[in-house]
Amino acid sequence: MRILLCLVGLVVVACFISASVLGLTGDLTNDPAKVIKKYLSLDKRGARLTAHSYEAVRPYVAWDREEPAWERFVVIRKYSVSDDVTQWTIISSTEALIPVTFQVLGVVHMETATFVPEPREEQFSIRIRAVGNQWKMVSPVFPPHVGRSRLADFVKDAMLRETSDDRARTLRRLRDDLVNAGRS
Repeated sequence: MRILLCLVGLVVVACFISASVLGLTGDLTNDPAKVIKKYLSLDKRGARLTAHSYEAVRPYVAWDREEPAWERFVVIRKYSVSDDVTQWTIISSTEALIPVTFQVLGVVHMETATFVPEPREEQFSIRIRAVGNQWKMVSPVFPPHVGRSRLADFVKDAMLRETSDDRARTLRRLRDDLVNAGRS
């Protein structure tokens, strides 16, 4: 009897674990917009800023090619993903275009370590498709859209590691610009 109860308990735990794991990676029985929301949440928190942290978003994409080394990052205040299916473009039962909107503060150019304020609303649609048994984003491959405070922290870390005084001053100005972005 004790062995039977243990087996039943293990089956129940396995079901809960597998259901939650599948929900995190875009199981086809889930809403495809959730995959995009999870990806953008990680992107806003800087998951695409380094090659090491990029692995966090890898389960949500099936790009035709690898992401390039980005020369610029889009600095955002917030984003939204349309939950209204009537706004989606349904291509087939396994593919759709889902609109996303970003409240952009500006752009950071990496080569010059400068922030260019460009407050605007940016809209485009993300193509999501069934790949295997999961929803995956397939296009477009767009530059990182990172939250202002996360990018400021990223620049601060780079500034503290910088050995060149000139470069450290440039990074300090960039960090100050990011901290002050969108405050008016």
